[in-house]
Amino acid sequence: MRQTGLAHTVPPQGEAAPGLAPTHGTTLAFTVDAAQAGERVDRFLSNCPGAPSRSRIKGLIEGGNLLCNGVVLREPATPVRAGMVVVLDLPAAAPATPQGEAMDFNILYEDDDLIVLDKPAGLVVHPAPGNETGTLVNGLIAHCGNSLKGIGGERRPGIVHRLDKDTSGVMVVAKTEKAHLALSDDFAARRIDRAYLAFCWGVPTPAEGDYEGAIGRDKRDRKRMALVTHGGKWALTHYRTLKVFSASAALVACKLATGRTHQIRVHFSANGHPLMGDPLYLRRVPAAARGLSPVGKGAGLDFPRQALHAARLGFTHPRTGENLLFETPMPPDMQELEQALSDS
Repeated sequence: MRQTGLAHTVPPQGEAAPGLAPTHGTTLAFTVDAAQAGERVDRFLSNCPGAPSRSRIKGLIEGGNLLCNGVVLREPATPVRAGMVVVLDLPAAAPATPQGEAMDFNILYEDDDLIVLDKPAGLVVHPAPGNETGTLVNGLIAHCGNSLKGIGGERRPGIVHRLDKDTSGVMVVAKTEKAHLALSDDFAARRIDRAYLAFCWGVPTPAEGDYEGAIGRDKRDRKRMALVTHGGKWALTHYRTLKVFSASAALVACKLATGRTHQIRVHFSANGHPLMGDPLYLRRVPAAARGLSPVGKGAGLDFPRQALHAARLGFTHPRTGENLLFETPMPPDMQELEQALSDS
């Protein structure tokens, strides 16, 4: 990010610049250089150090939190002029709407900017109708407390990516708006290293390859995604077969080139290898199950969730620039499934 203004005055935290109502937040002040003259004021501010997201800036401006040369300005599209002193009041982050709930987390890494954890299966990531409590966000609010600096003006964790409720594995969550924006950009630009482990019915051929195709909402069942010819988003999954069980099932490693909803589950189901236990994409007993022993067949058919684990996550730290890589083994239920299949 380029620095588009020189710090002019930054009052101590809790003290507002003259003309702005006192807050317990932070006030940022910049002087416009000649090179920035003519830019929209919201764009100018979004490129300044310490500024929140542009959408957040727009809301603050419209709410009367901006002074330009001592005058309150409420129009985000107003062009700035050389020498103009622009002062933005950042109110303290409001308490999070979801309530914090004490939970035990397997935390892999945590600092002032982000937290990396190993999400267990069965845990919903974000509150939603029907799941207002008991989610990962509720637990993180309680765990992080005041170390959450505020995302979009609310003291809550920044969910950069999601894992389905019944998918386990590594997740990164932002604690600051700056980290949230940077990590979101990296996910969108496909600069994140993500790998999964999964058990599927049948054995993919060839043993290593790519599944691709546009994914969109299934018109016959809105809870499902499907490969579509119109209106979907292109998706690419690279897979590699790690272990074969009686030519009837396989343990596969999957690397995502894109991150679509249910991507691995849809790609494997569409290619005749649905994931074991998948409640959405496995609708009948697969013929491949006949090749397993009673123990292996029972373990595969009775597995209570999609057999999918986010095993690896690598990314660049948004503040330090350090390359971070986190790996976790399969959880006990998938390890037990592997053992039962191996005994077939």
